[in-house]
Amino acid sequence: MVLEQNLSLVNKIDRLLRWGHWFTFFNVLLALVVTGSYFLADPLPQSAIGWIYLLFTWLGHTAFICFLFFIITIFPVSLIFPYQRHVRGLAASLATGGFVALIFDAYVYHSLGYHAGSASYEQTLDLLRQQVVTNLRNFVLITAAVAALLLWLQLVLSNFCWKKIARLGHSGVGKPALVLLLGSFVFSHLLHIWGDASQNDAITRQDNILPFSYPATARTMLARYNLLETSANATELQQNWLQPAALRQLPVQLSCAAAANTAPVHLILLNKLTTVQQAQLKQLGLRPMNTHFAPVAKTQAVDNLLYADMAQNETQKAPDWLKQLPPGYVAFYAGNNWQQQLPWLKTQKTSTTALLHWHLLDNDDELTPLLQQANDGPLLVLELQGQSDKFALGAAAFWYRWPQLQQMRISDVTQHLDILPTLLAELGCYNQQNWSGDNLLQPQSQTKLNILNNQLYSFRKDKMLVVEEDGSFSVWSAGTAVRLEQRLDLPMLTDALKRLPSQQP
Repeated sequence: MVLEQNLSLVNKIDRLLRWGHWFTFFNVLLALVVTGSYFLADPLPQSAIGWIYLLFTWLGHTAFICFLFFIITIFPVSLIFPYQRHVRGLAASLATGGFVALIFDAYVYHSLGYHAGSASYEQTLDLLRQQVVTNLRNFVLITAAVAALLLWLQLVLSNFCWKKIARLGHSGVGKPALVLLLGSFVFSHLLHIWGDASQNDAITRQDNILPFSYPATARTMLARYNLLETSANATELQQNWLQPAALRQLPVQLSCAAAANTAPVHLILLNKLTTVQQAQLKQLGLRPMNTHFAPVAKTQAVDNLLYADMAQNETQKAPDWLKQLPPGYVAFYAGNNWQQQLPWLKTQKTSTTALLHWHLLDNDDELTPLLQQANDGPLLVLELQGQSDKFALGAAAFWYRWPQLQQMRISDVTQHLDILPTLLAELGCYNQQNWSGDNLLQPQSQTKLNILNNQLYSFRKDKMLVVEEDGSFSVWSAGTAVRLEQRLDLPMLTDALKRLPSQQP
């Protein structure tokens, strides 16, 4: 009697496990539809080896996720509680929850460029909050409809697999499918090992596309956003360099109001502010920006400030934005050294009625007379170059008297890249293409970006992430320049790279 009961229990468990394998197999086929959408969020491979790796990793990794889900949920339940109706119902519910989570992760990846998780919970919650605030009714209806449809489909699959276990076992599909999926999983990993060793970007740039796959590295992200350029003459140790063509700002397309209703703005640019001069600025009611960064090299500082561009510009030509401004909007007052460095300044006319006045000083001592002549309108005083012994980007003094800007209470890092978009916005002029910097009068939460000397800098609040061309990275405090022992902040880097012209909508 006991033997018969034991045999009956063994048969129940055996049948449940065989059912579970087929149930998992059909869910693999269903999951392939969802995981295939991840690859559509990024540029598709341009080489045969990239497509081969995509195909095998798609099959193998999707099967791995589904089989892992079976091992940690359905398998132990089948052993501990072998009652087929309860197990089948519970499995259908768990599979529905798993697919809802997978679809949500795919939505987050398409929207943000990275997966939902502990490192990106703030961005994920913001994304959800936007959906709830803008369209709560549709969001609830769509979510409920998708969940109901998935539950119905899971119950149908569960019932079909249970009734057709014998026929499915004799169909001859099981072993070939197992060989295909297991072989794809093993082959994709071997291919990735080779691609990682040979630095094949067509393979490594696909890291972290699928959930629970290889963790993305800084170098992976550079390749994903087409920032790595392979040189035919490069050595093995210096094979990849940041690609300058990917950095150039999209052609400026200004749209200006017929008549800007604003007080004249004066910007004074000099090499270095002394302690006495800063005390003088404070006496006159100017405030310092908490943390302002500028390139250490003069030419790069000019590119950031006057051209609002990370790429090197032709200094013989005036910036595109200047050519598109209505007459009388801007006036330049430049010393001889500035005119030699930027010959186009010689052709610029001065005007006391201009809305924006640039004062480019050769001699820092000229600051005091200019301040004595300054009226009560907006005034900015900037150091041209940043100061740093460690980086190509360093802190630069930035003092301002501008009520609108003071109301913003900016606590994030600002850059030279932000100055021109802010000034032109004050004049009523807006670029139809996205700037690399921000309009400080309408601050954004997106991570800041700058790329100098084959080094990538991204800022979020006080944290500065520095990525070298070989993919190594370090994390620093922007305000104190103290190194922080932190892991790669993938959401922070991804948000910064979205500022690149090639990634802008």
